[in-house]
Amino acid sequence: MTGFVDKPEPVQVPGLVHVHTGKVRDLYRNEAGDLVMVASDRVSAYDWVLPTEIPDKGRILTQLSLWWFDQLADLVPGHVVSTELPPGAPADWEGRTVVCRSLRMVPVECVARGYLTGSGLAEYRESRTVCGLALPEGLVDGSELPAPIFTPATKAEVGEHDENVPYEEVARRVGADTAAELRQLTLAVYSRGRDIARERGIILADTKFEFGWGPEDGGERLFLADEVLTPDSSRFWPADEWEPGRSQPSFDKQIVRDWLTSPAAGWDHRGEQPPPELPAEVVERTRARYVEAYEMLTGTRWS
Repeated sequence: MTGFVDKPEPVQVPGLVHVHTGKVRDLYRNEAGDLVMVASDRVSAYDWVLPTEIPDKGRILTQLSLWWFDQLADLVPGHVVSTELPPGAPADWEGRTVVCRSLRMVPVECVARGYLTGSGLAEYRESRTVCGLALPEGLVDGSELPAPIFTPATKAEVGEHDENVPYEEVARRVGADTAAELRQLTLAVYSRGRDIARERGIILADTKFEFGWGPEDGGERLFLADEVLTPDSSRFWPADEWEPGRSQPSFDKQIVRDWLTSPAAGWDHRGEQPPPELPAEVVERTRARYVEAYEMLTGTRWS
């Protein structure tokens, strides 16, 4: 069994209807039909939403996504309508809430990889492919790929794994034209993010995007949705510590994963028992890593 250790009750706000509680975000719908997305401080690992939160994490993810939407606006429009707090919302929602277009979401996680690691590395070691795409011999953990690749995945429910699928499966699910547009947009946005991050001393190893169809000028077009190029949706590595052939230090919750699999945690992440509370030191180090990523990428001090 996996999922939430303690699933939170949705906050009741006049004029908002609760739609969904995700691993990190809570979704509501307002009276105009827009989605209201609230990023919590929850953290997940090994398909569990942990019982301990990381202070400020939701605000950091939200503010970093908003910054990236601005950097990407000429490539693809974002789903954000407003950042104003809905009337009657709790003060704690400030800085972690966005009002978004209601989109017809594409049922595919659009993943771009510029470096070999994670599930891509595991497949490469077995077959020299990632999502069916052939790669050269001799690559190791952390190797830069000859060119970025589009490696889509199915979107899983809370407590389940996303599953990598070949491009042909995406075309079968959403149609050849949409699949081609998703691939083009995913690689364009990844390349822009990679170049911006590189200028700031960070390697963007891989990332995932979500897209949805929305109305525009009497027709429909794809919008970039959810979070964008955050430490929760991307692998960011410090460029000055990059060393292919080993696991790379990262700007994300790897500190949490490492502690959960250490003897200190006393927890079997392959078993069915829920994970324990995180120690204060692990929480603070994880928060500091998120803050560091935000400050390096945006050039703005977190406050």
